[in-house]
Amino acid sequence: MAPITDTPSMLEGGCHCGAITLAFSTARVPSDTAPRTCDCSFCRAHGAAWVSDAAAQLVLRAHRPDRVRRYRQGSLAAQFLLCGDCGVLVAVVFEDGARTYAAVNARCLEVRDGFAPVVPASPQKLEPDEKTARWRELWIADVRWTTD
Repeated sequence: MAPITDTPSMLEGGCHCGAITLAFSTARVPSDTAPRTCDCSFCRAHGAAWVSDAAAQLVLRAHRPDRVRRYRQGSLAAQFLLCGDCGVLVAVVFEDGARTYAAVNARCLEVRDGFAPVVPASPQKLEPDEKTARWRELWIADVRWTTD
């Protein structure tokens, strides 16, 4: 687990064309945070490396809401958020009642090269209820969507 600082840092990023941007506020130190590379075919095809922090905040902004694409695969519990114009995979969300949990693709952040080396993850080996329990524990629990 990455060291915690007293002052949260704001990690910003988004898709390549700017249709979707994000602000990830976390007290975890990026250089000590190892993104997780999921070994499923979808994440591998997109080169995704996931970061999250259950105590963090995430604001996703759709500058062109009609360009946000949602895709479900595997257990269908999570939705991958992609830009319909440039194709960048920005985040993954899991909706549990009124709460939304999320993980951010570190490779769409401005500090993408500032993280520790990636570590493998194999969520496809978990049962669906094990996956969602893990997401509730590890993913960002304070997620907000805004639009222009």
